[in-house]
Amino acid sequence: MKKTAVLLAAILVLGGLTAWRLKSFYTAEAAVQQMQKAQKSAPPTVSVAPAVWQDIRNEWQAIGNVESPYNVNISSQIVGTIAWLQARQGDPVKAGETLVRIDPSQIEAQIAQDEANVAQAEQKLAQADITANAANVGVSSQIGVQKAALVSAEASRNLAEQTYQQQVSSAQDAVTQAQNQVSTAQASVNNASAGIRSAQASLNNAQASYQRTYSLYRQGYVAAQDVDNARTALQVAQAAVDTAQGQHSSALAQQHSAEAQLSSAKNQLSITVMKSRTDIDSAKAAVQQAQANLKLAMANRAQTPAYQANLRALRAAVAAAKAQLSIQKTELGYTTLVSPITGYVTARNADPGSTATVGEALLTVQQLSKVYLNVPVPEEQINALHVGSIGTASLDALPGQTFTGKIVYINPSADLQTRQYSVRIALNNPQGLIKPGMFATVSFVLKNIPHALTVPREAVQTGKDGAATVDVINSDNTVRVVPVRTGGFDHAAVQILSGIQPGDQVVVLSANPLHNGQKVRVAAQQKTRS
Repeated sequence: MKKTAVLLAAILVLGGLTAWRLKSFYTAEAAVQQMQKAQKSAPPTVSVAPAVWQDIRNEWQAIGNVESPYNVNISSQIVGTIAWLQARQGDPVKAGETLVRIDPSQIEAQIAQDEANVAQAEQKLAQADITANAANVGVSSQIGVQKAALVSAEASRNLAEQTYQQQVSSAQDAVTQAQNQVSTAQASVNNASAGIRSAQASLNNAQASYQRTYSLYRQGYVAAQDVDNARTALQVAQAAVDTAQGQHSSALAQQHSAEAQLSSAKNQLSITVMKSRTDIDSAKAAVQQAQANLKLAMANRAQTPAYQANLRALRAAVAAAKAQLSIQKTELGYTTLVSPITGYVTARNADPGSTATVGEALLTVQQLSKVYLNVPVPEEQINALHVGSIGTASLDALPGQTFTGKIVYINPSADLQTRQYSVRIALNNPQGLIKPGMFATVSFVLKNIPHALTVPREAVQTGKDGAATVDVINSDNTVRVVPVRTGGFDHAAVQILSGIQPGDQVVVLSANPLHNGQKVRVAAQQKTRS
């Protein structure tokens, strides 16, 4: 009996608990549904900004690099010992100023020898004129001597031609190798430029994402962790931009070095060709002289008027001796190296006592009173620029200072790989603050619209048909969707040509699309650009 009573009591308690739990569940479910219904019926929260009068300045920025308009390598055209060189890096120099002197003693000695050879050739010619009618003595032996001389001269000519081919081929190989290095360096620069653009695009996206997240966080739509994540992404993107710019600077330095090597190789090729051709011409002249001497010797067998040929040969010998003397005097002029421009010494690669070789840069002189800023411009902006357009440059190396210059050159053809056009800006640099190799941020005003009625860019919506609208908030906090006609724009605002009036409050931020007559709650008014 007692067991039955206990069992019934337990069943009653369990049933009561079950009934209480079911009642609590249905009560909570009803409360949730009531809260959701209240939320759905509540007006959405929006941020607004007024339509205001302000200037529209459509600006575009790019990164450019500084270079000197004149970059001259002072090199020797002869091989010799440097006797005098005092200019050092940073020294100012003037056009025509002597910078290097090569020891002229060896060339001066050769000039004295060549002058003696000219005097001797002229004396032989004069003697031949006096003794033109003298009897021919030892004709046979003279023929043998002249034949041997002809064979020797032809051998010298052949050797000179062979040496020419070898030296020119070697110099051309050096030019080809330098050109390949320039191409490789240019490819590295292009890759680095692409890396900068990609990193910059990521930075822009991260910046926009951070600003949107932070705006939503201030309004209570997202958590603080989302703001931290967006800020971290922005810092990572900025670091990527810095790394890409460093790689671009390194690639540019490699390109400049390769271009300097190419210039030196081309100069060496030109000098090699000139010197080798001079040697060949001299050897050919010797062959002609030997042939003339041989003809004279053979003509003397019959005691014919071949004495005239002898006179011509002697005159040729005089001319050859004078030509050799002229070459040496020309090389004597090469012992003094002067600056072709007014500027500053930016590199010194030799010291007094060292040996100067042909084509090797001893000093580098650059003009710095005016510098060029080379800027790559994409095809979307190139038609808005022209020669004479103003660019404003700022340099990280010169904080707080800006420099203004005009476009002096626009390449009419785009780079086939980057699809960008090279634009050159001339900057006056009287104090020499701007150095070649610096990077600068350049701003161009592509379009300027003064006193335009504007709204923030976020306020303008474009439908599927391409028509633009804005959501205007009436005085009773209801929405009015207004078609508008837009004009110019910049990074922050859009010009409104018709549809709204100054002071109209337009929606710049809303969690959901709005429609005519909808009631809203204004959470914040966005500040406009002053």
